[in-house]
Amino acid sequence: MGQGSSGLHRLTHEIAKFGAVGAFGMVVNFAVSNALWHLTSLQAVRANVIATVVAIACNYIGFRYFTYRDRDKTDRTREMVLFLAFSAIGLVIENGILFAAIYGFGWDSAIERNVFKFLGIGIATLFRFWSYRTWVFRALPVVGPVTNPAAEPAAEKGPEGADEPVPAPAPPVRPRQRV
Repeated sequence: MGQGSSGLHRLTHEIAKFGAVGAFGMVVNFAVSNALWHLTSLQAVRANVIATVVAIACNYIGFRYFTYRDRDKTDRTREMVLFLAFSAIGLVIENGILFAAIYGFGWDSAIERNVFKFLGIGIATLFRFWSYRTWVFRALPVVGPVTNPAAEPAAEKGPEGADEPVPAPAPPVRPRQRV
């Protein structure tokens, strides 16, 4: 398998794991928002913000311990701050679309709310995938063969200390054997 197909396989695997966590988060998001819409008197967008925050908390656990469990874990404070910052941007994207549908166009039926919620989640998910994998859950550096410059023989200097290395001696020539 070539280098390119291996990278494509890793990306496909990462997208599948991201999608599994995201699907769970979306179920949580829809369940909480619809429960709040039907059981409380909260305004639609406020209820949706609460649902999005609950889903973000669930998703962090899934991303850290499932999707990106093999990624750098050295600075959890940095990771959490960036995760919350990018999640907040995703929250604004998702809820901004819902807000525009309800207050800009008057599309406020249960079906219309869910359609625009779904659209908002889809657009926010693209942003979150890019930002989480690029900035939050950074890949560990690839460890290649370790070279130890001290273990390599130093190049000999040419005559009078010139910077040109002295060519290595030719290997001994063995005489041909007659059969």
